[in-house]
Amino acid sequence: MNNVLSRVAVATCLAAGLAMPALAQNVAIVNGKPVPMARLKALEQQMARSGRPVDDAVRQQLREEAILREIFVQEADKRGLRSSPEVKAQLELATQTILIRELFADYQRRHPVTDADLKAEYDRLNATSGQEYRARHILLASEDEAKAIIAELGKGARFEELAKQRSKDPGSGANGGDLDWATPDVFVPEFSQAMVKLGKGQTTSAPVKTPFGWHVIRVDDVRKAQLPPLDDIKPQLQQQLQQQRLAEFQESLRSKAKVQ
Repeated sequence: MNNVLSRVAVATCLAAGLAMPALAQNVAIVNGKPVPMARLKALEQQMARSGRPVDDAVRQQLREEAILREIFVQEADKRGLRSSPEVKAQLELATQTILIRELFADYQRRHPVTDADLKAEYDRLNATSGQEYRARHILLASEDEAKAIIAELGKGARFEELAKQRSKDPGSGANGGDLDWATPDVFVPEFSQAMVKLGKGQTTSAPVKTPFGWHVIRVDDVRKAQLPPLDDIKPQLQQQLQQQRLAEFQESLRSKAKVQ
């Protein structure tokens, strides 16, 4: 049966004036013009890049899309749209976009980020990392309230209990004002500037004003900033290095170009 079907298919193609190699190389022949298989492959790659799997059902849909695209383009050409200045300008922009994308992809393929590169960057970040602070705060609505808290602390009141009872920050207040380990850049400038002046176990002697209100701050501990293990941040580090190298490549091309 299969042999019979094959002979029928061949005969049909020959009757239509189509050569078998042409069928193998093309998705279809539309109004006498071949739709190359490469066009279907390009649509499949575009679909795959978007994260969607390309199975037989999707491939059939893409085949129909390739055929429809050819039909519509032929009609546009019949109407002379390709030669209009607006279309020519848009085609030029589209061509540039594709070429630039492929240029950058080619550069990244030729300059991959290796495990050694990642380890070196991780070690550099570790060596240059700053300080982390384990701080607590009590947020108040007014300066007078904050001064009253400082006075109570001076008389021996426990910071943690006052934070639970009086802090306007419900998140940290419930935990005795604890802000966990953090680097100064996490906080607003007014807060971080006051915090980094404190030594371990010290509390601000005056209220600290920020856009959120008035703070009383205590630093429980200070340590060198701790990076997560390399394996945990490898993807982010790799992306960061790729973007950095790509930016350097772009800048090198710009600096060497003669622009008049």
